[in-house]
Amino acid sequence: MRIAFLTAPEGVEQVELTEPWKAAQDAGHEAVLVSTKSGEIQAFNHLDRADTFPVDEVVGDTSADSFDGLVLPGGVANPDFLRMNEKAVSFVRDFFEQGRPVAAICHAPWTLVEADVVRGRALTSWPSLRTDIRNAGGTWVDEQVKICENGPNKLVTSRKPADLKAFCPAFLDVFAQKAG
Repeated sequence: MRIAFLTAPEGVEQVELTEPWKAAQDAGHEAVLVSTKSGEIQAFNHLDRADTFPVDEVVGDTSADSFDGLVLPGGVANPDFLRMNEKAVSFVRDFFEQGRPVAAICHAPWTLVEADVVRGRALTSWPSLRTDIRNAGGTWVDEQVKICENGPNKLVTSRKPADLKAFCPAFLDVFAQKAG
């Protein structure tokens, strides 16, 4: 499978990018870093700068139909930057419209709210997004991993970095079902 990992140029929570990335690669899949600008992204360990990672493809120059699934890592700033970028929001929305699976962790559902794709869906996130998700027509649940099939695609969500051990196998299984 070819899996897009969408991040802003700055602000992604490093472990929420690297752990799912490694899980995808370990399972034999192609992980592709997509961002709103070419060059490198700056990851963070909470509020501290961490490593940088090279961007493979730029939103606007690539499309959802060239991927089997989408992973949205969190970090507080990352989804806030993404939701302000029309091309990034459209890229995310396209996965839903095309019925391609999406996985989002921690603060990443903010981008889903902006794309108007949570209406009628059940999902989890960092607890501070609970009201935003409800106001966007979604149902917020406090679970380690939530897989929602009530929509055009399957949506896998988790709350925080401590959920990564459950999140990674869950999204890989859901993505494999769609690809298979």
